[in-house]
Amino acid sequence: MKNWNPMLLSMMQPIMAILFGLTAGAIVVSFTGESVMECFKELWRGAFGSFYFLSSTMARATPIILSGLGIAFAFRAGFFNMGAEGQMVLGGLAAALTALHVPGPGWVKLVAALCAGIAAGGMWSVLAVWMEVKFKVNLLISTLLLNYIAVLFAGYIVSGPFKDTSGSAGLAQTAMIDQGSWLPKLYNGMSVHAGFSIAIGLTVLFVLMFRYSIVGYEVKMLGLNPSFAMYGGVNRLQMMIFSMVASGGLAGLAGGVEVLGMQYRFVDGALTMPGYAWTALMAALLANAHPAGTAVCSFLLAALQTGAAGMERNTNVPVELSAVIQAVLILFVSVKFGYSFMRRRKARKNNGSII
Repeated sequence: MKNWNPMLLSMMQPIMAILFGLTAGAIVVSFTGESVMECFKELWRGAFGSFYFLSSTMARATPIILSGLGIAFAFRAGFFNMGAEGQMVLGGLAAALTALHVPGPGWVKLVAALCAGIAAGGMWSVLAVWMEVKFKVNLLISTLLLNYIAVLFAGYIVSGPFKDTSGSAGLAQTAMIDQGSWLPKLYNGMSVHAGFSIAIGLTVLFVLMFRYSIVGYEVKMLGLNPSFAMYGGVNRLQMMIFSMVASGGLAGLAGGVEVLGMQYRFVDGALTMPGYAWTALMAALLANAHPAGTAVCSFLLAALQTGAAGMERNTNVPVELSAVIQAVLILFVSVKFGYSFMRRRKARKNNGSII
């Protein structure tokens, strides 16, 4: 295992975790009296059974991949960004308002909206960096708590100043974005849109960046050994700002592509109810923050969620089975981090070092 390519190893870990989760799911299904094989067949059909279901899985995976890449970016630099949900919500809100109010042709509004989403998510993450530097507020705590402020603020904006009052909808939402500013669909009649191509392109870009660029090397070194990295000339503050802006910007982009590619307006709660950000967090942790592994794990978790919905339609097993499997994945992550923590603690005790 030590000589395995890191990319292959990062992909094997989430696959193994999901296999453990499926085993737990099989045990749960056996208690319901349903056929385990039939349930798993329906799970597969719901996720990959036809091109329509596959496109639904790809569409659901898009915001998870983008947010997961952002969370993984911060993890790689040694920082915990728990605020992806708030950054995603503000990114989606900024993208919707920009597409609605910026003048010009549709493609100009589209590009401006995506940039606004990235900027909103990145700027919100900088606020956590400022509190860390100015008041020594731990990033993990500040980013987590900023989620609540962002979500409540977005709810106020779309239920007050920018609420759509033209129709009879009772939901707090903005007006519909013009069709010329929508992200194009990859296939006619399917839900998957150009945001999926953006997510895959960014995954490849980050793999190459971490493998071949100086910035990628500095980010990795800062995450692996901060003291060594700073001794070698890496500016920790600059790298913290850079990694958190990139992390928040990607989460904001996730919100933007979801609004411009799926909902075509900002709807209060539509980005938080599916739990995209927390699924992305799980994907990044399972893949040990490797970009390719994070994308693969995000796709598999999205397939699990869409497949569970299909299984519920055709069997008596509820969709909550996917929650059971995800709970097992969380246990897997906890065991992995607990084992790593114990190894570091033992090494520090024996050798005086953290590795």
